[in-house]
Amino acid sequence: MRLFSRSAPPEEMITHSPSDFEVKDDISPKAAYHHETVSQAEPHKWKVSKTGDGDTALALFHNPDEVHEEFDPAEEKRVIRKIDYMILPYLAVCYAFFYIDKTTLSYAAIFGIQKDLHLVGTQYSWLSSIFYFGFLAWAFPTNFLMQRLPIGRYLGFNIFLWGVLLMAQAGATNFATLAVLRALSGAAEACSDPSFMLITSMWYTRREQPIRMGLWYTANGFGIALGGLLGYAIGHIQGSLPSWKFEFLIIGALCSIWGIVMFIMLPDSPVTAKGLSLREKKIAVARKREGQTGIESKHLKGYQVLEAFTDPKVYLFFLLGTVGNIPNGGISNFGTLIIKGFGFSTLVTTLMQIPYGAIIALSILSCVFLNDYFARKGANTRCWFILLYLIPNICGAFGLRFVPAHARAGRLICYYLTGPYNAAFVMILSLTTANTAGHTKKVVTNAVLFLGYCTGNIAGPFFYKTAQAPGYSLGIWSMIVSHLIEVCVVLALRFLLSRENHRRDALQAAQEGGLEGRDLDATAFGDMTDKENPNFRYIY
Repeated sequence: MRLFSRSAPPEEMITHSPSDFEVKDDISPKAAYHHETVSQAEPHKWKVSKTGDGDTALALFHNPDEVHEEFDPAEEKRVIRKIDYMILPYLAVCYAFFYIDKTTLSYAAIFGIQKDLHLVGTQYSWLSSIFYFGFLAWAFPTNFLMQRLPIGRYLGFNIFLWGVLLMAQAGATNFATLAVLRALSGAAEACSDPSFMLITSMWYTRREQPIRMGLWYTANGFGIALGGLLGYAIGHIQGSLPSWKFEFLIIGALCSIWGIVMFIMLPDSPVTAKGLSLREKKIAVARKREGQTGIESKHLKGYQVLEAFTDPKVYLFFLLGTVGNIPNGGISNFGTLIIKGFGFSTLVTTLMQIPYGAIIALSILSCVFLNDYFARKGANTRCWFILLYLIPNICGAFGLRFVPAHARAGRLICYYLTGPYNAAFVMILSLTTANTAGHTKKVVTNAVLFLGYCTGNIAGPFFYKTAQAPGYSLGIWSMIVSHLIEVCVVLALRFLLSRENHRRDALQAAQEGGLEGRDLDATAFGDMTDKENPNFRYIY
């Protein structure tokens, strides 16, 4: 049997009394919200955030003693497997659609959209970038809405809307109309990665998060492969419309249908999930005790917003989001044009994306499972794996720059080597969720990371000058420089987090009871920030 042990409680804590709770098998979101209210009076007490309210998970437990209730490891495995089936398929399919959407403009380019809409100069680059202006403008509002609203339904609604806007792009007749629709699509998609990160952090322990993120992010690679197959099939449609319009209509319709499925099927929280019994809910929540990151809070806390903007690591995450996505901004929109520049036909170019997607999927899966192997042994290896999986990208970028144009096979291999950066970015996402506590601080940190993501994706396409096609020398150099900066930022982040852990260990080791005397039960679901909670330890 598994037992969550408990040590001596801290001196001053805010508490929940048993009378505050009437735990039922089906806890509604409204009830979970209500149970964040805190009162005074229990011998072993909860310690919560400065505002006096804790996590929605407190609705499941009368006091901290219940957090270390016994359960069999086999029972925990069954719950984890059930959660996987409830969460991962929906996120994975959704993420595949997200990447297919990002490449629709790239396929539309080889199907003649530039000629049909009379795009000149940098207008195609602007269409690539303006999507992220919409994303950028809506980044903070959508993250705060995710905190206040049921996240599953909010995500489903946005996916449906995003599909509708994608279909509308088929009706564009000029640059201005398409630019507006692209910006609105970006706003609709602004909740995508941040919501996936929040959902993953709600349901999984910090050690489990990289693998789960890897599993849904791997759909990115399958999305590229599927996008290639769809592009090839759509290219063979002999209809009254240009092929690029069929691209927008078919993919947009599929996305809207999936948004309806997500709205109905995706649960909002382990505390309120109808697919789990009361005991399964308690197990799902209690096993996250050690990580000290909690489940969620529906209260927006101003002091956590301020703390996020005064935390140095938040700015490092912004930099990682930027330099990690300058290459992505170029490759996702100009990848097909780069391949076509090797001398392949339009339809063969679409098929050449399939191996690239497979390489991305294999890179991500190998990265997260290797990291998990070392994490089980207690090693902090996430930053090292980011660096390891950046090496092929740097080599591939140098190859694209210096391998001669007539060496088509060599240049194609170099292009494929740029795929593993996706594995590095998955590990960056896992660093963000693992090292941020306090729900408001989480949503702000996620928003800042994706402000960097938008900045990189906006800037990336502009390094690919039409006059430099098909070699795009400036664009390739932007990839090289960005990845080298990324290496420096990752090393700085690892140093910062490691030093803070050593400082906290030294402080608590000097106190009565030492490190073994920490009361993890009392602080596990207090919705405190990582800085506010002395029991929090960083992963790097």
